[in-house]
Amino acid sequence: MKKFFAVMLSLMLMVLTFASCQSTDKTNSTTNSDPGTNNTGKKYKVAIVQLADNGAFTEMRESFIQEMRTLGYDEAQMIFDIKNAQGDQSALNTISQGLKNGDYDLIVPIVTPATMSVVNQGLKTPVVFISVTNPVGSGIMTSMEKPDKNATGTSNIVPVDQIFGLAKELTPDVKKIGILYCSGEDNAVKTAAKAKDYLSQSGYAYEEVTVTNSSEVQSAATSLAAKCDALYIPIDSTVQAAMEQVVEAATAKKIPVYGSDPVMVQKGALASVSVSNTQLGEKAADMADKILKGTPVSEVPAVALTDYQYVINSKTASTLGIKTPTGDNYQFIGA
Repeated sequence: MKKFFAVMLSLMLMVLTFASCQSTDKTNSTTNSDPGTNNTGKKYKVAIVQLADNGAFTEMRESFIQEMRTLGYDEAQMIFDIKNAQGDQSALNTISQGLKNGDYDLIVPIVTPATMSVVNQGLKTPVVFISVTNPVGSGIMTSMEKPDKNATGTSNIVPVDQIFGLAKELTPDVKKIGILYCSGEDNAVKTAAKAKDYLSQSGYAYEEVTVTNSSEVQSAATSLAAKCDALYIPIDSTVQAAMEQVVEAATAKKIPVYGSDPVMVQKGALASVSVSNTQLGEKAADMADKILKGTPVSEVPAVALTDYQYVINSKTASTLGIKTPTGDNYQFIGA
């Protein structure tokens, strides 16, 4: 009998020891999880939506992705599904409609047209946009401080007095400015309206020409360049896609082009005032991180960046015989 109890006691001790080891193994497995997974083990799928592919959009997209990696979402935990409409608005709408079936954890549209198209779908998936000029005016939200429509993000709005102040400094003799933009891009239309108000109040004359696609840009730019002392291009992906043609038309008449993005200056515009495309993407990633960790979209205010960049193309300035200013607040390219 004693031998029987001894055997039973030994078996019970073995079971308890095994269970203890299993518990320890599970604890160690959780504690030693890959730091790139934020210790959650969850895998995320993110859709990035853009109307077209250009230097600015690429910089925003890649800075967003890199910042998400820096925040700990490695390749094993977060995958990005990049959707590009190649400049086709109807294709953009088709992409946006298809997001409902994509089982995404987050949707990231880049600039205004893509964001409007996505938000208009009324998706339940959180939206964090990058570089929308006027989120409230575009109907994407009713308040920057308390976003609704399940969307928040970064804004690249720059007051028009900044670019025209720089224009006055660089080319004080300019009297008439030509404004070229796409009538189908809401952000461009609204920025152009503000530009016209500012120019009228500041004693400038202006003339505007609108286009509906990039193929119309060359003739429009040629027409404006023949009538004006300078050209101004607001934030506009359609015109930006044909920026070389704008610069060619302006240079033929020996007049400057003022843009709204450093990419325009890289392509030959004289100067631009803008916010950093990299910072727009990085800040959006920080906001996305908060939302993925449980903060409601309505509690993540949209942010307008105010660290303006004054970028000047030295080569263009030299070609046009324009003296460039000095100072740490200016960035020069094309030397």
